[in-house]
Amino acid sequence: MGRYQSYQQMMDNQLTIPGELLTKYVSLGIAEQELVLILQIHRFRSKGNSFPTPEELAEHVSLTSQQCSQILRRLIQKQFLTIEQKKNEQQIINETYSLEPLWEKLFQEKPKTQEPNYDENIFPLFEQEFGRPLSPFEIETISIWLDEDEQSPALIKAALREAVLMGKLNFKYIDRILREWSKKGVRTVEQAREHGKQFRQQGSQPKKTPTSEKRDVSLYYNWLEED
Repeated sequence: MGRYQSYQQMMDNQLTIPGELLTKYVSLGIAEQELVLILQIHRFRSKGNSFPTPEELAEHVSLTSQQCSQILRRLIQKQFLTIEQKKNEQQIINETYSLEPLWEKLFQEKPKTQEPNYDENIFPLFEQEFGRPLSPFEIETISIWLDEDEQSPALIKAALREAVLMGKLNFKYIDRILREWSKKGVRTVEQAREHGKQFRQQGSQPKKTPTSEKRDVSLYYNWLEED
C-alpha cells in the first residue's frame, strides 16, 4: 500500500500540458529546442518561479545558459513569450515570463497573418555593441519598439549608432531618441538625415556656454549615412 501511495504522490505532482501544443507546435513555427524551453518555463511557473534565469533553465536541459538566452530571445521575437512587470505585497516590481501570447496563438481559430515587424539581425547587433548578451527585459524592450511602437528596424539601428557615437550606450537614451523622433514625425533614415541637417544648421550658431565643450556636429550625425 505504501508503494501505491508514493506513486500517487508522484502523479499528483505532474504538469498539465495542452495537447494542442504537442500537435500544433510545428505549424506555429516552434522548433524542438524552443518547445523544451517553453515546457521548462511552464514547469517553473507551476513551482512558483515565474522568471527563471538562463542558468536555472540550463540545469534541466541539454543546453548551455548562452543557448538558453538565445532561445529566449527568439521566443520573444516570435511573440510566443513576453515579460511582464508586477508589484508584490511590498510594492516591489518583479519581472515575470508570460506565455499568454503562445496560448492565444494556440487556441485562436484563425492565426494572425501579419508578419512581425522585426529584423533578425537587430538583436545580434545590439549584443555586439553592448559587448554582452542582452537581458530578457532588454530583448522585450526592443520587441516593444518594433511591435507596439512600430519603429522600423533601420531607425532603431540608427538610434543605436547615435548612442554609440555619443558614448551613452544605454536603453533609456536610445528610447529617448526614438520617442523624440516619433514626436517630430521622423519615421525613416532619410527623414532622420534631413532632421540632422536642420540640427547642424542650428548647431552652427555660436552659443554663449563657456563651460561646455564644442561638439563636432558632423560626427554627431555620421551614423545617418548609409553603410
